[in-house]
Amino acid sequence: MEHFDASLSTYFKAFLGPRDTRVKGWFLLDNYIPTFVCSVIYLLIVWLGPKYMKNRQPFSCRGILQLYNLGLTLLSLYMFYELVTGVWEGKYNFFCQGTRSAGESDMKIIRVLWWYYFSKLIEFMDTFFFILRKNNHQITVLHVYHHATMLNIWWFVMNWVPCGHSYFGATLNSFIHVLMYSYYGLSSIPSMRPYLWWKKYITQGQLVQFVLTIIQTSCGVFWPCSFPLGWLFFQIGYMISLIALFTNFYIQTYNKKGASRRKEHLKGHQNGSVTAVNGHTNSFPSLENSVKPRKQRKD
Repeated sequence: MEHFDASLSTYFKAFLGPRDTRVKGWFLLDNYIPTFVCSVIYLLIVWLGPKYMKNRQPFSCRGILQLYNLGLTLLSLYMFYELVTGVWEGKYNFFCQGTRSAGESDMKIIRVLWWYYFSKLIEFMDTFFFILRKNNHQITVLHVYHHATMLNIWWFVMNWVPCGHSYFGATLNSFIHVLMYSYYGLSSIPSMRPYLWWKKYITQGQLVQFVLTIIQTSCGVFWPCSFPLGWLFFQIGYMISLIALFTNFYIQTYNKKGASRRKEHLKGHQNGSVTAVNGHTNSFPSLENSVKPRKQRKD
């Protein structure tokens, strides 16, 4: 295993350049294998979980969902605040910001972005709650793609470009997650559901987030600084993939024909809440098609 890890590190260094030594020794960052193993376990649970639950009664999970969503709402709010203040204190440049130009403010951004990386591991629970509640139609290609890739991408970001131009997408995403997980938490309370009207606008906000991230990332391409260009091109490509997938989700979920076609089937609750926002329910086929339709829980 040590030989494999050494070979992996040598390959990463040759392909990506030298790692950022400021995160050396940080939890989960020295070695890629734990992040990779967590991702494999996640995918195995996505595959095997619905099979295990097929002939079992679904769990309610209402109480733990409320705590879970409250916790992620507060964590997202903390990350958003710390990123905004760190960028302000470090006088970050919108057009292009290197990774070693703001001193202690860079370290503040790095510390917050570690929590952002770690939050992607916590968010695997979104899928696990679907499985426990037997909401298998919400475990879509988009949902799994988004969750599985983010943890791995941010491991690499934290090891090579843990501050500088990397701040922008994480800041916007943290703000969106404040709205999203607060929505999930409120909609896990049955009496609150009739008053929740902003689900559609969260999806619109996510699409705006991806477009703004492409614009800001492209600025670093046209007005380059010491931030590596390869990372910028990768970011643009990944954002384009999310725009394509989320746009399809939006059209299928909110256009009149799509909404009426799925009205009866999708009365379920995402993450303990009303039907999906974060790509959790869309026109993509479910990854578990063997479960017969059932009457949705009301809790």
